[in-house]
Amino acid sequence: MISEKNIERAKNEIKKTQKPIVVLAQDDKYNRAMLEYGKFQVLLSPEKNTGKGKLKKQESGLNHVLAKIAAKNGIAIGIDVEEISKLPKTEKGERLAKVRQNIQICRKAKAKIKVFNFTSKQQAFSLMLSLGSTTQQANEAITF
Repeated sequence: MISEKNIERAKNEIKKTQKPIVVLAQDDKYNRAMLEYGKFQVLLSPEKNTGKGKLKKQESGLNHVLAKIAAKNGIAIGIDVEEISKLPKTEKGERLAKVRQNIQICRKAKAKIKVFNFTSKQQAFSLMLSLGSTTQQANEAITF
């Protein structure tokens, strides 16, 4: 997993690392630059480093432009279930709302989703369905 905050250093690490390559999401500028670079497989947890958001719309770290770039370059958006499960209740609810919005955006843009660190495939499948994904999206998310 690449968690480098500097864009150029992260690109150099991607060149050195063997596949599958997972890049930990940072701010919007970083995420866009990395998605446009596109030589990795998964952008993990774009909803993690976002602010509160507005009343009608959450700032989920992903928008339709980034989702289309990810779909074009064959990059999946990653969801870390273990990290979400360790959060306090209020933060967990906010994070799941952001994940739900990201799932809807990915469905519209035809971007792939991958789920990481789940205890069983059935639990991950059920979580994806309860967050609003289609059965096809949920199946693709839990298979590697």
